[in-house]
Amino acid sequence: MKPLNADQLRRMSLAELQKELDNLRNEQYRARVQKTIGQLKDTDSMRQIRRNIARITTIINEKRREANL
Repeated sequence: MKPLNADQLRRMSLAELQKELDNLRNEQYRARVQKTIGQLKDTDSMRQIRRNIARITTIINEKRREANL
């Protein structure tokens, strides 16, 4: 898992961002399950997923604030 580029994320619509956020949350759940049962090899991927979720959430909030102004 690589970090998502904030510039690319800002070009996406709210619906696309929400879909990507849902995908990342599902991926985070799967990684947590794999870690629990001892199958997760790349533990850094959990950190990257968490940070990508934070990036997307931040951009969604920025777009919502802009729409309300």
